[in-house]
Amino acid sequence: MESETGCCSKQHIYLPLNSLVTMPVCDICCEELPSEAEMKTHLFLSHMENVMACPFCSLSGVSYDEMSFHINTAHIDKDSQDTKTTVVDSGQKNSNDCTAQRPSSTKTSNVNVKNIETVSQASPQSPSPVNGMTSSITGTCLSQETSTSLKSSPLAAATASGAIKLVRTTPTSSNNASRERKDGRRKSKQKRLSSPIKEKCFSCPMCSLVCKDCFILQEHVELHLQDQDATEGAGPGAGSSKEASSTSNGRSGVMHYECPMCALSCTSSSSLQEHVELHLENGSASATGYSSEDLTLARKLQEEEEQKWREAETRREAEDFKKLQKQFGLDNSGGYRKQMERTMERAVSRGQMVPAEFHRKKAEMLESLASGMDDGRSKTSGLVEALCKYYQKDASDCAHVWLCAETDHYSSSEGDKGWGCGYRNFQMLLSSLHRMEQYNLLPVSVPSIPRVQALIEEAWGQGADPQGASHFNHRLQGTRAWIGATEIYAVLTSLNVKARIVDFHKPSGPGDTHPRLFEWVKQYFSHSTSRGARLPPKVVQTTLPPIYLQHQGHSRSIVGMEQKVNGNLCLLLFDPGCAPREMRRVLSQDTAGTMVRRMRKFSGGLKHRQYQVVAVEGLLTPEEKRSRILNSRTLCAEKIP
Repeated sequence: MESETGCCSKQHIYLPLNSLVTMPVCDICCEELPSEAEMKTHLFLSHMENVMACPFCSLSGVSYDEMSFHINTAHIDKDSQDTKTTVVDSGQKNSNDCTAQRPSSTKTSNVNVKNIETVSQASPQSPSPVNGMTSSITGTCLSQETSTSLKSSPLAAATASGAIKLVRTTPTSSNNASRERKDGRRKSKQKRLSSPIKEKCFSCPMCSLVCKDCFILQEHVELHLQDQDATEGAGPGAGSSKEASSTSNGRSGVMHYECPMCALSCTSSSSLQEHVELHLENGSASATGYSSEDLTLARKLQEEEEQKWREAETRREAEDFKKLQKQFGLDNSGGYRKQMERTMERAVSRGQMVPAEFHRKKAEMLESLASGMDDGRSKTSGLVEALCKYYQKDASDCAHVWLCAETDHYSSSEGDKGWGCGYRNFQMLLSSLHRMEQYNLLPVSVPSIPRVQALIEEAWGQGADPQGASHFNHRLQGTRAWIGATEIYAVLTSLNVKARIVDFHKPSGPGDTHPRLFEWVKQYFSHSTSRGARLPPKVVQTTLPPIYLQHQGHSRSIVGMEQKVNGNLCLLLFDPGCAPREMRRVLSQDTAGTMVRRMRKFSGGLKHRQYQVVAVEGLLTPEEKRSRILNSRTLCAEKIP
């Protein structure tokens, strides 16, 4: 058959356009496959389903891209040779035809395969490239741009004019073409992998592998070390088994856990734990390799550790106890006298007090302590009478006001600041009882704080509140110990005063409030004034003493109560923490309103969980006193609610 082309005329064997196919080649093992579907199946079964392994060395356990890059870089010397393109005529004669070679990039073949049928569908007169035929385009040299656009109409015209043919090649040209395809594949793969490696790469110190992940490089180096260990241990002739062993270990990636009592190696921590527990349960020292001396040493070490732990726990408890002692003033750091002296010495060193004043105040303090009577420096008198005048003049928002009997206010001084509130409230209570004729058996004057401590110790000596006495080790003088409601009850009982402890041990209203406490105080003040009176006056000053109010960390005295027009109740409190100069503002009608607002406490202002009150109810007979002292061995308060 004769055909003319653009440059010459030759006799050719023609192949239709749909028979031009580029055979896909595996990037890992260089195997040629007839179709893309076969290629995908080959990759999945041979390289993806199994662990990726290098066909030239023992590297495994890496990704597909990293394995391709490893082959193209570490083993390029096995496959890189100079290639030449050979174009062979069909057997008639040689010519100067321009032959279009097979593109080296698999990307181009992937684009063209959409419009080209497989070679297996060609006629018998059109030999397949698998049988040694390569495609050639005569008359026009097709560039890479032309080959990537086979779907366009110029290729169809070239087919119609007989421009596409098959040329049989010799074995040499077939090998060269295969090498050329491999070289092109390596170059394209290097270009594709060059960009991520530029970001950050890690080179193997024992070969030319470059990884982009430090953990993969670590596994790769461990394979090298395993190969070396296997070579040294197996000796000559064990190379193949060494390689197989290292590859198997690298593919499995199993971590082994060795038993500390025998030579067993487990593949999981749970299996190892069960195995070790069997050792311990059986107690077979001979089986585990431990002698009786080892077990004795282990028990001794364990006992020493337990002893150290007990000693540390004892030291910690002792330190906590010392902290509690210091907090409650039982650390033997001195009482009222020492604290007063230290406070005045600091004032002299800071220039706040001259030495002459220091000696004068110290002499007055020693004189007061010797007499047992309070020096009255922190006392403020006439407050209840001033409050009564204030409410009679300005109490428009109050429906009723109840006040206790005349009571002096005692503030904390330099000698008892931080711990003397209970003693000061007891002094306020005694100052009110001294003004009542029925309590004339009490001491004439209000005792000092050291004297109050002595009175409490005397009450303990009579047998009152033995549990409280043991708590303080039967000693209060010379300490800064806090006292509470039970100590006030004990000392009042020893002085023949009838007292009552009421414990509001938990909140009785919403928001952790204590409305039952307010109702009880109202009943205490209003009970005596409501008898025989249809309409009690708006402001009432009763003949009742104040109420001792105790809660965690502090105590105060209830000297009265307000009932607002809307029915809300409000307590009036004397606080020992308020300085005398502040309390004297109640005596002035111009500043009394400000101080009254500070003295008020509504239900929402008492948020402690527990409150205790001590109320005086008269005098005790000798029989009642003995009975109360006996009953105080198991002192029980009245609980509300």
